[in-house]
Amino acid sequence: MAGFFGLVPAAGSGARMGEALPKQYLSVGDRPLLWYSLGRLCTHASIERTFVVLHPEDQLFSRYDWSGFGNRLVPLYCGGATRAESVMHGLERMRADVGRDDWVLVHDAARPCLSVELIDRLLAEVSEDEVGGLLAIPVADTLKRNDGERHVLRTEPREQLWQAQTPQMFRLNALLHALRATDPARITDEASAMELEGGHPRLVMGSVANLKVTYPEDLALAELLLKAESRETAERK
Repeated sequence: MAGFFGLVPAAGSGARMGEALPKQYLSVGDRPLLWYSLGRLCTHASIERTFVVLHPEDQLFSRYDWSGFGNRLVPLYCGGATRAESVMHGLERMRADVGRDDWVLVHDAARPCLSVELIDRLLAEVSEDEVGGLLAIPVADTLKRNDGERHVLRTEPREQLWQAQTPQMFRLNALLHALRATDPARITDEASAMELEGGHPRLVMGSVANLKVTYPEDLALAELLLKAESRETAERK
């Protein structure tokens, strides 16, 4: 029976945040943003281990205490110039410990509010799928196409459009093959690599709370969501 493993590419600089630190190391409370994203996978009962792909010259990861995750967290210092390259290098290194047909859940380093319920839903709906799948939500806002000078060229129909989230879940060998076969510049996420190989990944309903921290205001919102979650957990106890 195929196993489940996490993979978090965390070799980027997060330039759009306008911060000196890469965004995965920005503080939320007394921990880096990356700690929450890794923790969602490392503490899930069905995920055997989670691999985090770091820049080869990363000097920050070792400054933090990751001991709470034990041997379920494995750092790999093999990140590439793009997300696609980092994921590909991570998968190549994982092959020594992970079966070719095992499932890999690729999750954003800056998506800290992933819930156990969303992971459970993804595993349940995708583990029997021939290709794999991803969390996503239907597009709710009206979409405007820019004419290149910040004027509206036209309104785009949003029917059948979904906004991709993570984790995105595919079998190790199939995803690695798709990434190797495609120009990294054409790959925006793991699902797009599978699509370019002719696959049709399953869309699994995600949540607006599973936000990705891209801009400074996103960090403040993520902190509010994490604090609310912490209060709810304390109240249930």
